[in-house]
Amino acid sequence: MTERLTPTSAHMQRAADLLANGALVAFPTETVYGLGADARNGRAVAEIYAAKGRPSFNPLIVHVPSSEAAQSYGVWSETAQRFADAFWPGPLSMVLPLRRDAGLSELVTAGLESVAIRVPAGDLAQELLQRFNGPVAAPSANPSGRISPTTAAHVLAGLDGKIGAVLDGGACSVGLESSIIGLTGEPTLLRAGGVPREAIEEVLGASLRMAVEGEITAPGQIASHYAPNARVRLNAIAWEVGEKTLGFGPMACDLNLSETGDLVEAAANLFGHLHRLDAMDGIGIAVAPIPRLGLGAAINDRLQRAAAPR
Repeated sequence: MTERLTPTSAHMQRAADLLANGALVAFPTETVYGLGADARNGRAVAEIYAAKGRPSFNPLIVHVPSSEAAQSYGVWSETAQRFADAFWPGPLSMVLPLRRDAGLSELVTAGLESVAIRVPAGDLAQELLQRFNGPVAAPSANPSGRISPTTAAHVLAGLDGKIGAVLDGGACSVGLESSIIGLTGEPTLLRAGGVPREAIEEVLGASLRMAVEGEITAPGQIASHYAPNARVRLNAIAWEVGEKTLGFGPMACDLNLSETGDLVEAAANLFGHLHRLDAMDGIGIAVAPIPRLGLGAAINDRLQRAAAPR
């Protein structure tokens, strides 16, 4: 039976104690709800893969409360420090060379010599990490390949009875997973996400290299991912009879990511709207075109994976 926890001091400590005892705890970050386990406990990390039905070759992001804590697990660099200063706490993950003394389960890194690390924003995520006082491996708290959860209800819809607890902190503010930057060589954008590419390149002072298609070196790179049960049709300029419709900008539709064309609002609404549309009757989900500027690049990335053949 999955425990429902609220953000009281007693429940926050209960969540930390569950993690310390090897249980899985779903918790809110500013991006999406993460499914947390002690990243040093191989059995606990294996339970993440089992609960989600996640392929074991797909690495996990390690969540820590500060950049100082991150340096215990990844080999630090001047570039890593610049990104940490600019974007942490926040929706950016860095893939760093794995420290030999990191002490993380090999399942976290999927056997790679690198590790993805993030310092999440949000009071509840920070408090939980500080109470637990250790690294927490946390992919999105949903069955693998399905729509990411932005509320506790989304978590329970997919994982109720399969995990120890869910900490209900309301809806996530960003609603889109973190951007992932590879720093094991030339800085590389491995996944578009909550920090626009343009902002990352401004801090870097150079263009980012793009990931090689088909390589799995970070979370969220599987072709079919973030998918609803219904088929998804992208860049729809007209609706077909029977479709459930997801709009952007002023238009008639079932649900609108942002009637004013605000990409920040659209990112925050994306997964929640997909969940709602998936629960409606209809022959599929049609999505209006989304600009590829700023957060639009990450929104389009998630939609393309949601629409990919399964």
